[in-house]
Amino acid sequence: MSSREEGLSVSSAAATRPLRVAIIGAGPAGVYAADILTKAQEVQGGNFKVSIDLFDQYPAPYGLIRYGVAPDHPRIKGIVNALHKVLDRGDIRFLGNVNYGRDLTLSDFRNFYDAVIFATGAIKDADLNIPGVDLEGSFGGADFVSWYDGHPDVDREWPLEAKEIAVIGNGNVALDVARILSKHADDLLTTEIPGNVYEGLRKSPVTDVHVFGRRGPAQVKFTPLELRELSHSRDVDIVLYPEDFDFDEASEQQIATNNQTKTMVKTLTNWLAEDEGPDSWTASRRLHLHFLHTPVEITDSPETPGRVAGMRFERTALTGEGRVEGTGEFIDYPVQAVYRAIGYFGSELPEVGFDEKRGVIPNEGGRVISEDGAPVPGIYATGWIKRGPVGLIGHTKGDALETIGFLLEDRLNLPPAQNPSEDAIIDLLNERGVRFTTWDGWLKLDAHELKLGTNYAHDGGNPPELVRERVKVVPREEMIAVSRGE
Repeated sequence: MSSREEGLSVSSAAATRPLRVAIIGAGPAGVYAADILTKAQEVQGGNFKVSIDLFDQYPAPYGLIRYGVAPDHPRIKGIVNALHKVLDRGDIRFLGNVNYGRDLTLSDFRNFYDAVIFATGAIKDADLNIPGVDLEGSFGGADFVSWYDGHPDVDREWPLEAKEIAVIGNGNVALDVARILSKHADDLLTTEIPGNVYEGLRKSPVTDVHVFGRRGPAQVKFTPLELRELSHSRDVDIVLYPEDFDFDEASEQQIATNNQTKTMVKTLTNWLAEDEGPDSWTASRRLHLHFLHTPVEITDSPETPGRVAGMRFERTALTGEGRVEGTGEFIDYPVQAVYRAIGYFGSELPEVGFDEKRGVIPNEGGRVISEDGAPVPGIYATGWIKRGPVGLIGHTKGDALETIGFLLEDRLNLPPAQNPSEDAIIDLLNERGVRFTTWDGWLKLDAHELKLGTNYAHDGGNPPELVRERVKVVPREEMIAVSRGE
């Protein structure tokens, strides 16, 4: 068959049945892609129909929103509500607890779908290559986030034994990690944190959490809302240092032309002005913000060999262009734990190419490409696995729009599914014994978690006035059983 004849056969198939699309990853990136495809002009205009299945390795949807954002973040609820509305319409099928590469292979997906979109995100910590990073007490920030967010595949216990802690990074994740570490556990009971997380944080002996950034206050990567959240923590003093507040020509230009930078620098300088030194620190815990510090080494001590006992930094100075260089001055801080929060990194997927340096699936605008740079027909990527872990959640909408645009452009030339029946994939999952979950199952689990919150005040002698909206279920087996009504 010629390529033209093959194209005509695909076109004919697409005209007589819905276009079958699988999206792997049910976080914001995957849900946005599904939503944009269903609302595409060609679909809304009746040119063709789509049938979308949204897969996730976890029994519950929402991905990063459920397992990657601090539970006390004020915008979580709004984002969850928006994603819920999309999936609750009934025109996108959710299939959870399905592990790509184990339960279903790429060949399986190609057999049942005309197009496959990878939206698997990035969940690993980026590497920090300095001596001592493997000492006991050195942790990845992403791993800690997974723990306090009740990730089902993370150990239920976390070693919170340090009084003094270093957090490396100047992005929103670093602030989240620092805020959760310094916050009193009782103040998190209004959130959905599970019981094991509350108990772990309640026993923490922490007194000081230090956040270190390599550049100056005008170059931080967090956003105003996340910064202001630090001041909302009860019984936690914010401590800053005058020697860290240096602004070069590029910094001044950034402050003058960028409202976000201006707002954050104003907030920081106001806090600095209010800080009158140790005599003004009245809280039982302190959160220190340091700038112009480059991590050099994590150290142990003769008394605690193999365990974190300190952190060494080199002071940096701004070069005039917003960059920094080392000054040759080194400072040691006594800490018993270090959390690396310098960014996320994508994970390699079976049967799909991977860029080892960037942690993404090689692609051009969302079209996955092979080693020779040619597009792989019918395979796409969106979200962090497409462009790397940068930007806020809302930026994934633009990613999805670009990817879906190319999918629509390619529609008539996609390799057709050999078994496009919507029931066929369900039959295969059942045949393989995969205990998959559905949207109706999530509604059951959602109701169960809300009930756990309602009953919280009546369990274990908790104060009757304590109202919790929900309590997150952690064990995967329990999530599956509740979702499936087992």
